[in-house]
Amino acid sequence: MEESPDPPFVETYKSLFDIILDSNKHNDLFMVEECELPLINLHQLKYGDKFEREQCKKKIAKASREWGFFQVMNHGVSSDILDKMRMEQVKLFKKTFNEKTNIEESLNFSEGSYRWGTPTATCLRQISWSEAFHVPLSDVSCSKGFTSLSSTMEQFAITLSELAQQLARLLAEELGRYNKLDYFKETCLPSTCYLRMNRYPACPISPQLFGLMPHTDSDFLTILHQDEIGGLQLYRDGKWISVKPNPEALIINIGDLFQAWSNGVYRSVEHRVVTNKFKERFSTAFFLCPSYDTEILSCVEPRVYRKFTFREFRQQVQEDVKNFGYKVGLPRFLVSTH
Repeated sequence: MEESPDPPFVETYKSLFDIILDSNKHNDLFMVEECELPLINLHQLKYGDKFEREQCKKKIAKASREWGFFQVMNHGVSSDILDKMRMEQVKLFKKTFNEKTNIEESLNFSEGSYRWGTPTATCLRQISWSEAFHVPLSDVSCSKGFTSLSSTMEQFAITLSELAQQLARLLAEELGRYNKLDYFKETCLPSTCYLRMNRYPACPISPQLFGLMPHTDSDFLTILHQDEIGGLQLYRDGKWISVKPNPEALIINIGDLFQAWSNGVYRSVEHRVVTNKFKERFSTAFFLCPSYDTEILSCVEPRVYRKFTFREFRQQVQEDVKNFGYKVGLPRFLVSTH
């Protein structure tokens, strides 16, 4: 019998699966309203007149304040690069589970790049029914394009990095932080950012499980390219809403670091992925991250968050996940009121 590409979810979490769930109670994962994220045409940013450029910048800042999420079209990343990336990603994930767990060295990826499920899960709702390669960009550039996967990843990372830098600079400008316009170029280096390839296998007990548990991103900005299957949801105005997939557009979301740096003006919003009973889903994300020693501090008084380094933030997140099974994030760094 052909070996499956899927991780051994059922065998690993057997004791948790034995707890019978009332499926009606879990339909709320799917019974959510579908929405279209604010769609912004970046063509105006590059080729519009002064008024159109300003309007485009204002739309991006408004979406970052009110939604924490938006999508962009005419983003400058060619469909050729996006299609090639998806093709290489599908090819990689089609390998057997056993091959994937042993492939890091041959691809020159750091140990622990391949991950699946949730090692700390103590109940079904803490399982992420997905697998991923979470790769530091330094690994991608070190592999010197010796495979079609690594050269495609490098192309993809370079173009998304340029877009992320452009958007971050623009958002700093809209905050009036003109003395900090080069902050992201100086702190978010090719060696400090990450690329993550995700696969969400079809899930036999969907909708009782998450593809990815509710979370916020521990970075400045995330750029996501997803397929047409759907499953991404975000928390807005006290309820979960489902994001209508648009394979032509890239999704941008604000991360925790930008929320702190902007003194809470731009919002890092909780989001999750729900599973699909019949279809697998693929997505690729680029994370704009600074070096570990970078200090995150708003220049606006009174400050909502105390000064912290990216290293300190990551260590706190890891500690909380280990102790509580979930990330606490920014509330840990609020300025004390007493």
